[in-house]
Amino acid sequence: MADTLKIASWNINSVRFRIDIVERFLRESSPDVLCLQETKVMDGDFPTATFRALGYTHVALNGQRMHHGVAIVSRLPLHAHDRLDWQANGEARHLGVRLDNGLRIENVYVPAGGDVPDRGLNPKFGQKLDFLERMTHWSEGVKGPTLLLGDFNIAPLESDVWSHKQLIDVVSHTPIEVETLNRLQAAGNWADLGRQFIPAPERLYTWWSYRAKDWAASDRGRRLDHMWASSDLAATATRHQVVEEARSWIKPSDHIPIITEFTL
Repeated sequence: MADTLKIASWNINSVRFRIDIVERFLRESSPDVLCLQETKVMDGDFPTATFRALGYTHVALNGQRMHHGVAIVSRLPLHAHDRLDWQANGEARHLGVRLDNGLRIENVYVPAGGDVPDRGLNPKFGQKLDFLERMTHWSEGVKGPTLLLGDFNIAPLESDVWSHKQLIDVVSHTPIEVETLNRLQAAGNWADLGRQFIPAPERLYTWWSYRAKDWAASDRGRRLDHMWASSDLAATATRHQVVEEARSWIKPSDHIPIITEFTL
């Protein structure tokens, strides 16, 4: 009988501040593995006890005080923890693990890139592009079933944003970012699971700004969070879910969880 594996990803924007909705998500959706980005906590202060009480007894961390940070909590054993410095400055933005079945999970938090899409005027934008180039080089050597997921901070398709025309010069949707992300995808022959199950041009968002008075009414969303699978793994994916209602929970993140189920 085939085993079902359910993996979730969520930029939580401070795991300690939003621990109540993380707990709600785990109780309601019950993933086997949850990958978090922007945890904003050092490893020693991560709320491990809360996760273990819910059955997520295996925890891998790459934390940083007040900024960035990624974590993976799991009901299944986690091995071979990697923490790659694609930012080249020590920021905690990557965490990779292997499950008992050999599946690699690579959890990444790509830099936002500042406000001005110009490397010369805005060093943060250059750092973002360089981060993606390092990922691309790494991607060329990936072997075996692998899931690359997290907050990529890029919405590549026109239907991944509320207005392509108004956002074409806005960081996260500019042509150079999209082209760079496309090269990363091609380097690993990655399958975009979100669009595998919800094909363009159907609306698909995972982030809404806090600036909106009513995020749902204005619906100015962007698809910044992604799950990419190696071709062998993508063939086993059976369902992809975007938990949009989480944007309305108490003290929400500006991102929502995404989940993919696999039959292995």
